[in-house]
Amino acid sequence: MKSTAPLFRALLAVSMLSGCSSYRPTPAAFHEVLDQPYRLGAGDRVRVTVFEQEGLTNTYSVDQSGYLSLPLVGNVPARGHTAQQLEGEIAEKLRQGYLRDPDVSVEIDRYRPIFVMGEVGAAGQYSYVPGLTMQKAIAIAGGFTPRANQESVDITRDINGKVITGRVVTSDPLLPGDTVYVRERLF
Repeated sequence: MKSTAPLFRALLAVSMLSGCSSYRPTPAAFHEVLDQPYRLGAGDRVRVTVFEQEGLTNTYSVDQSGYLSLPLVGNVPARGHTAQQLEGEIAEKLRQGYLRDPDVSVEIDRYRPIFVMGEVGAAGQYSYVPGLTMQKAIAIAGGFTPRANQESVDITRDINGKVITGRVVTSDPLLPGDTVYVRERLF
């Protein structure tokens, strides 16, 4: 009976440690998306300029279904498109009986927000600005609480319609729509 007690304790310790390290490294696609052109999504706001057409030039928001609603042409698909692709979509729709040779420009006016939760001073929704990192987002959210794990954070990101969660260091960049979760440290 005495010989099984140390074996049992060792198995228990190994199983507890394996539970702590069950999180796999972040998939490669998680960081590859940082080098790709920005793709629009619900909550983004764009400034559409149609040269010499004041009635069409305005700021439009991408709705929940991923469309922009423009005068004359109606709904234009925007989700998953880059600003350049959206320019082409709008120009093509305007060519269909409205304008002979439309000159369209699309700029991102406001990005969709990021969300910061967990062991931070003020969890919530915050505006995204280009160049935002985990550290900066946590600072905006009131900084780490005394119980926070300050080495790495969990981030949830939508990549090509697939939601992926990964653990990254706090110096990693954020993208619009990301959700940051600061975990509690164990000791």
